[in-house]
Amino acid sequence: MSRPPTPSPTGSPAVAPDTGPGTALSHGLKQRHLSMIALGGVIGAGLFVGSGTGIAAAGPSIVVAYAVSGLLVMLVMRMLGEMSAADPASGSFSVHAERAIGPWAGFTVGWAFWVLLCVAVGLEGIGAAKIVTGWLPGTPEWAWVALFMVMFLGANLASVARFGEFEFWFAALKVTAITLFLVLGVLAVLGLLPGTDAPGTANLSGAGGFLPNGAEGLVIGLLASLFAYGGLETVTIAAAESKDPVRGVATAVRTAMWRIALFYVGSMAVVVTLVPWSDPEVVAVGPFYAALDHLGIGRAAQIMNVVILVALLSAMNANIYGASRMARSLVARGQGPRRLGRVSAGVPRTAVLVSSAFGFLCVLLSYWRPDDVFPWLLNMTGAVILVVWIFIAVSQLILRARLERGTPERLVVRMWLFPGLTVAALLAMAGIFVLMLRQPGTRDQLLASGALTAALAAIGVVHQRHDRP
Repeated sequence: MSRPPTPSPTGSPAVAPDTGPGTALSHGLKQRHLSMIALGGVIGAGLFVGSGTGIAAAGPSIVVAYAVSGLLVMLVMRMLGEMSAADPASGSFSVHAERAIGPWAGFTVGWAFWVLLCVAVGLEGIGAAKIVTGWLPGTPEWAWVALFMVMFLGANLASVARFGEFEFWFAALKVTAITLFLVLGVLAVLGLLPGTDAPGTANLSGAGGFLPNGAEGLVIGLLASLFAYGGLETVTIAAAESKDPVRGVATAVRTAMWRIALFYVGSMAVVVTLVPWSDPEVVAVGPFYAALDHLGIGRAAQIMNVVILVALLSAMNANIYGASRMARSLVARGQGPRRLGRVSAGVPRTAVLVSSAFGFLCVLLSYWRPDDVFPWLLNMTGAVILVVWIFIAVSQLILRARLERGTPERLVVRMWLFPGLTVAALLAMAGIFVLMLRQPGTRDQLLASGALTAALAAIGVVHQRHDRP
């Protein structure tokens, strides 16, 4: 599985390329695709539905929780943007980890992320199928999941441009939906929406106040909000298949920054201002539905179901793409079965098929082993995104110093206040680990994800020693 190394343009130790004869990807993504992938990546079902759990725990202080976690995500994306603009690669942070730390690190973070995306594909398929069977009762969920799998399998097998078009329009629908929600919500908060009265600060200060469940509730809300941000990483993977990768990733990362604050923090502020945080509907049907229902907008449930369905299908599409590209990159660097890295017409079709098949296997496990294997699989990937962020931060800390010594002109995107903010982000992640260990609901996830990471790291170290000349 090994390949001869080539010099890295960052001046880091030699690392096998993730492109080469028979492995070259096409460059069919346009700037508009990348911009929408970056935007769509932060607007998912975690925001539309999962945020209700955070609101129930933290109350109005969920706005602070999303602001804090959003700041951390912005720092991580800035670090990743710096490295990806300097060295665009479809393996993204896996390639950067290999260059900075060693092949074992690239192996560990790459395959952990692949498993995470494949499991997520299955979960999103199940969620989308539940919505459709609610509209068409009596139809089997597995059949809808299979239909969605076939649809996105076809899109990803065809060409990267086809994937880009799917994701562009999915993301456009999500952005339009949340923008309309924010406009209506702000008008209602100001008392300018016909038929509604300005709520003032009643919902922010009543029913226990801004921090109704104390610091413990804020911590639970923080952990719930943190993992809702997953998905932004895909844009740095996709940038390698654009016509101008450096400009593409730089622009996409920069434009995504302030929109994180607008979409997440802004929408949470609107929801908790309009609706009492203790309203059962916030958790039962989601905070966005509860807000629309409060505004008297007819058929609010169906509107939100359509938006959530689009968000889930968009995530399926993006995760099949991201998993296949990560697998191809790992194989091209000698860290996986060679057959998985075969590229045809600029598309890693074998990797697309295997990634989709693994995702569908997760769906079947949810039916076959719902009480043991499936929950274990969910726990195993629960904290993987935090592991990815730690590898990103450590890699940026090392590679930035190398770039400044060797080729500083490649720093098209620069991490703010380096190295201070990078170190601060790492300390914040360490603090999140401690918080997860203290919470019964997240402790199992952290331990299971830690076991997966440790197992992959052990395999990676053995593989690295085996390939060492």
